[in-house]
Amino acid sequence: MSILGNIFHAIFGAFTQPLTRYELDVELDKRAKANPEKLDWRNSIVDLMKLTNQDSSLEARKELAKELGYTGSLDGSADMNIWLHSQVMTKLADQLK
Repeated sequence: MSILGNIFHAIFGAFTQPLTRYELDVELDKRAKANPEKLDWRNSIVDLMKLTNQDSSLEARKELAKELGYTGSLDGSADMNIWLHSQVMTKLADQLK
């Protein structure tokens, strides 16, 4: 399964019906609150990946960037991470009702 697929499964796998944006935010906030780390999933791809129990290493983010068609340098820069977060959040939003 792709990294994006793993993120989707980690978020949506336990639900039997589509979520609204509000329900998604509540679910991710609940997970963030239960996590011992302070995870800023709303702004950080690393924290969003950690929140869904995914490998958030540079190598994993490079692979995710390739999956999503990132054309910039795969160096873990702020530009790459911001782009990744934006793309993943857009893909998540596409799955909502």
